[in-house]
Parts: sequence; C-alpha cells; structure tokens
Amino acid sequence: MKPLDYNTGVVPSWCPGCGNFAIWNSIKKALSESDRQPYQTALVSGIGCSGKMSNHVKAYTLHGLHGRTLPVATGIKLANPEMTVLVNGGDGDGYGMGVGHFVHAMRRNVDLTYIVHNNRVYGLTTGQASPTNKEGVVTKSTPFGVVDGEMNPLALALVSGATFVARSFSADSDQMAELIQQAMDHKGFAYIDVLQPCVTFGGKFQYDYYHEKVYHIDEKHDTSDMGAAMKLVSESEKLPLGLFYKEEKDDYNSRHPEIAKAKVEKRDVRDLLNSHR
Repeated sequence: MKPLDYNTGVVPSWCPGCGNFAIWNSIKKALSESDRQPYQTALVSGIGCSGKMSNHVKAYTLHGLHGRTLPVATGIKLANPEMTVLVNGGDGDGYGMGVGHFVHAMRRNVDLTYIVHNNRVYGLTTGQASPTNKEGVVTKSTPFGVVDGEMNPLALALVSGATFVARSFSADSDQMAELIQQAMDHKGFAYIDVLQPCVTFGGKFQYDYYHEKVYHIDEKHDTSDMGAAMKLVSESEKLPLGLFYKEEKDDYNSRHPEIAKAKVEKRDVRDLLNSHR
C-alpha cells in the first residue's frame, strides 16, 4: 500500500500548519514502507488534538480516555501479540494525567510504539501549560508564569526501562517516519517524543524556536550506551534529534509463557458489525 492508501477519508480539523499533519504523514509513510496492512495494525489515541489521529489512519482504532491510552494498548497487545500497536498522545495526556501508565508500561517493556505530540501546552483546551513547559512562561493557566519545574520525559523514559528512546521534530517528517518504522520493528516499548509546535496556542515554541535549537545526533553515537544517552537528553540549550538509546530485552509477552503460547481465537464478526450499521 502507498501512504495515501492509509487515509480514511475523514478531513482533519487541525489548524493550518499544525505539527500533527507531519506526524500523520510520517505514520502513513512508516506503515507503507514496512508493508503493514490496516488489519495488522491497531492505533490507540487519547484526548486532545493528538487524539484525533485515530480518525485519520486506516487501521483498527480506539479513541480512549484522557491519559489512558497505554493501558488500553497494553490490553490489545496481550490479547493479540501479532498486532502492531501504535499509541498517539499529547504531552498533557501522557506526561500529565497518564504519567503513571507511561512509567509502568516502560518498566514492563510492553511491545508498543508510543508517539507523544509534545507542544508544551494543552492545545485542544486553548493553551494551558503542560508538564513540559518552561518556568516563567505565561499561559492561560499560568498568568504569572509557570512556577513548576520543566519535566524531562526522555530522561524519565531512560530510567524507567524504555528499550527504545528517540526524539523527532515535526518539521523533519522523513526522519520521523524512519524512527517510527524502527520503533514498530523494535521488540519492546519504543518511545518517540515529537517536538510538535501548536501554531495557535503554543506561544514562543514555534518552528523558528526549534529550528534554532535542534540538531541530528552524530552517527557515531553508541545507542547501547545509557550514560551517553542520558547526557544527550539532558541538553537544554540545544535539542538533539534521533535515536538516543536502544536495548534488546525480552518484552512483557515473552516473559509470560502463558501469553506467548496462547492463540487468538478468530471469530467471524461480520454479523456483529452489521448489527451496528
């Protein structure tokens, strides 16, 4: 299938210039180049502009509750280990309300690909500060400036057991597609933080801001070196893009023989689906 074949026909309601368009295109390109068919793929998304991704990618999809994407995705993977499971969420969804699920999915090394649309605000509710916003930034929820410390989700991922940790930028769609494809092929929890400007409510964190700060990680970087990865994700003046860390380790299903040996019982669900038309 070609990337456009993964369109559902539903027209996105994202603002013109929204970084979600690039993420959408990168997902479709990665699915196409890895030759994953819609019936082999499940896409789970949470609440927020990122959550609308489930409307636009031809696959099995579920648009779940705020911050609850990873438990649902975990259930899908346990029930059907053959399914490629993609998870889309925002920084508010995943690093705010869903941060507990984020940590536990990583330490369990559930075989999922988690893409976080990180724009530092709650965009759908018009621009309240999220956990990744910076101290002092004025937003609708922080009229005197953010006083909480800025969360570093990539460092949290490294210490929590994620076995694939990467960062991309929504103005670099080709690199993002390549990382998503690698993440889907990785056996274990694969996490990609995407710098995704909210062009309407994102304040100063727009494309120009990131273009001045991002750079690609040197090809000589040893992705098995946890110390080197931690040093990279701790940079704040410049923002490295690429794969920070990768580790080969048994995933959650593999460590439960009863799951690995279980077979999905295939059922004809056409009558059930037709009953809801």
